[in-house]
Amino acid sequence: MAEWKAFTSLNDEQMQSIWNFDCKDPFAFLGIHPLQTDKGVKTVVRTYQPHAIFVRAESMDGSIEFDFVKLGDSGFYEAVLDMDYEPFQYRLHITLEGGNVYHVIDPYAFMPVLTDFDRYLINAGRHYELYRKLGANLVTHQGIPGVHFAVWAPNARAVAVVGSFNSWDGRRHPMRLLGDSGVWEIFIPEIGENELYRFEIHGMDGGLHVKIDPLAKLSEMRPATASVVTHLDGYEWNDKLYMDTHHATGVFGAPMNIYEVHAGSWKRDPMNPDRFLTWDELADTLIPYLKEMGYTHVEFLPLAEHPLDESWGYQVTGYYSPTSRYGTPDQFRRFVDLCHQNGIGVILDWVPAHFPKDSHALGRFDGTACYEHADPRQGEHPHWGTYIFNFARNEVSNFLISNAVYWLKEFHCDGLRVDAVASMLYLDYGKGPGGWVPNRDGGNINYDTLEFLKHLNSIMGRVTPHAILIAEESTSFPCITRPPEQGGLGFHYKWNMGWMNDFLSYISHEPIHRKYHHNQLTFSMMYAYSENFIQVFSHDEVVHGKGSMLGKMPGDFWQKFANLRLTYAFQYAHPGKKLNFMGNDFGQFREWNEKRSLDWHLLTWESHRKLHDMVKVLGNIYKQEAAFWEVDHHSDGFEWIWCDDADNSIVSFVRKSAKGEQILCVFNFTPVPRHGYRIGAPSPGVWKEIFNTDAESFGGSNVGNSGEVRADDIHWQNRQWSISMNLPPLGALFFKRLG
Repeated sequence: MAEWKAFTSLNDEQMQSIWNFDCKDPFAFLGIHPLQTDKGVKTVVRTYQPHAIFVRAESMDGSIEFDFVKLGDSGFYEAVLDMDYEPFQYRLHITLEGGNVYHVIDPYAFMPVLTDFDRYLINAGRHYELYRKLGANLVTHQGIPGVHFAVWAPNARAVAVVGSFNSWDGRRHPMRLLGDSGVWEIFIPEIGENELYRFEIHGMDGGLHVKIDPLAKLSEMRPATASVVTHLDGYEWNDKLYMDTHHATGVFGAPMNIYEVHAGSWKRDPMNPDRFLTWDELADTLIPYLKEMGYTHVEFLPLAEHPLDESWGYQVTGYYSPTSRYGTPDQFRRFVDLCHQNGIGVILDWVPAHFPKDSHALGRFDGTACYEHADPRQGEHPHWGTYIFNFARNEVSNFLISNAVYWLKEFHCDGLRVDAVASMLYLDYGKGPGGWVPNRDGGNINYDTLEFLKHLNSIMGRVTPHAILIAEESTSFPCITRPPEQGGLGFHYKWNMGWMNDFLSYISHEPIHRKYHHNQLTFSMMYAYSENFIQVFSHDEVVHGKGSMLGKMPGDFWQKFANLRLTYAFQYAHPGKKLNFMGNDFGQFREWNEKRSLDWHLLTWESHRKLHDMVKVLGNIYKQEAAFWEVDHHSDGFEWIWCDDADNSIVSFVRKSAKGEQILCVFNFTPVPRHGYRIGAPSPGVWKEIFNTDAESFGGSNVGNSGEVRADDIHWQNRQWSISMNLPPLGALFFKRLG
């Protein structure tokens, strides 16, 4: 039994602390306590019920009943029991004006839920399942079911939880501060799921800050913002085989063909275009589509709760809340479960780089800069209008690392794509002279970010070894995908933004001018193995006036489609894993708009349908042929045949598997067909034409090689053998050696 401080009476200072909202430990005098009297140590019970006219109580076993004495107009009630002190649980029967009576077990009769060890880990930044300790968690405490509320607000004068269970009255459930941890908590018995709640925080600045729970597991559907109590455990998973057989390091030698999706605009309800599809509806439609098209993974734009649809999820307010737009957390779990049962991995876009200034969310959480830097030169992104996380603070780092664990462990997700890593790495990102604070060495690298990312990636390897971490990093910062012990940041993959920018610049030129920009086509191989890359055509390339992928292609209608077919063939043949944004695969004409469904009706047009068919074939060939992915991150898997024919804008190379299988890839970036074009052959024999972007079934002109070519004993391009072939206009050919 813990020590309890004896009180001789309830004094004015204690009452004033409740009235003035600056009480850090209401449990010290509310609830059941020992009371020193001339008859010995007796029992006193106190409660604060400002709206009551009468309060009585009875013990949970019914053996003790007693009435309270009202202490004037203070709102406090007290009962001194003529019994030796021994704590017990009791139920309050509270009568209000008008005669209504409600019944509650007194939360102030309970000991803390959080242990000293919990507090130590939280303050040290090493509580990797923080979501089980902070926020709202359904627990059974001292034998009674209820909800444990806990929140980190280190500079608050007082904190209360308010919600549908207490008429949003902050006087009903003031919380206690646990030592110097900055964590406030209360256990409220006999409430459960679907209760709405917020935290009412009284700051040192004298202000009242009504905030959502930073660790809420569910939030109201926008525009409402309250947090919602929900269960964390209980879903019965059916993906054990998938989880047992997938490991992050295994992805390096496996196919990875990612379909990037914005869940709210992939498809909408055809009868009500303003209604999002639910996770159950997406499971019925999206998963079969992924399988049909040869995708191995689906990557969602951020799914954490966010108030503004137009932010696409990148302005996160509820980091632990799967957005209510598409259903419940368990519905999302079921979606992931079904993906796994169908061999599809699920990757989430994750946003630790910044957070919005919405008054109900993380910003100035307790009236001070808790999650962000106080200095705006360190704590704000001027061109995004958002706050920057203070990674130097253990509790903030813990909040984010635990959040990553949460999505990967509790939802079985297969990876996180970390957004805007460059903005985290550079102190001067998006800032002008005088608008940023140098590091201790006078430079612009954020050392706190480096430590945070290393910590994150090392923990992921231990706690969620199945999951991959992908950096969206737009600079040449070194060793993004090298292990921390080798001086790297520890990501598994990095988006290849350099290749994407170079290639899109190259392909946008009219073919007659491409020979002057040939280096943009070939330069990527100079650094292809400096990181583990993913070749991406993401959502960022089809928004903000950039037009669609089809719209970037030059030429007439036929040439646009031919160029796009050629683009995708080059992407899939190039070393590195693959990612394409939804709509790219059928050649959507317009820019992506998050407010409406993709233009699926375009598949009734022959040109779009045939492009779609080609992408389907390409995706499945990619999955089937180990030469395209087994040795993605080492030069042994790639060899130029010839990359210097700039005048004809033709390149050729061979991809190789670990077993020596070879795929010969040839690309003609002009609309001129080349008959009898000779290239060096990597080996003799017959080469089967397994893919041709110019096939009539894909919308092309059907220039090809009647299914196969044979290597001649003719020395060419520094090789003993060579092949004469017909190259289609704006076309790509893949050949596989037979035997």
